[in-house]
Amino acid sequence: MFYFIRHGKTDYSRQNTKFYTGYGIHLSPLSQTGICQIQEAARDPRLEGTSLILCSPYTRALQTAVILSKALGADIAVETDLHEWLANKDYLYEEDETAEKYYQEYIINQGRYLDGTERPWETAEMIRTRVLSVLEKYRHYPKVIIAGHGMMIQAVTGSPHPHNGEIIPFELGQ
Repeated sequence: MFYFIRHGKTDYSRQNTKFYTGYGIHLSPLSQTGICQIQEAARDPRLEGTSLILCSPYTRALQTAVILSKALGADIAVETDLHEWLANKDYLYEEDETAEKYYQEYIINQGRYLDGTERPWETAEMIRTRVLSVLEKYRHYPKVIIAGHGMMIQAVTGSPHPHNGEIIPFELGQ
């Protein structure tokens, strides 16, 4: 059984300073509220007996995984393909305004390219495919937590966009 947990609320107060620009924004840590959200999630009885915690390489997900690991006594494995949605599927940096435009297109088009027109951004199906390939490797574990991102969780589970610290159960083969 897999349990997706969206990372806690992030502290973006240093955005566009030092190295928190461009892709560096993914180095932003959890806020104090975010830390509390994950400490609360760690007390959820569904997570007892967790075998392993997988996480995105982004700081907010790593910090979420560390808090869960400490509370649950489970090891952590970082998987780069558990990253958040990409405004540019070729891993090229998009300026904030362009990334926001692509995000709006993604939302309006429900994560699909319309009329067969190729777009630079990653579709929901692309997200789902890359994440499911990671989960396949850990199928043999009895209970795995995935500390990750809202759009990723939504694309894989089909659930509404989760709140920070929200837990979404998931079984492969769904």
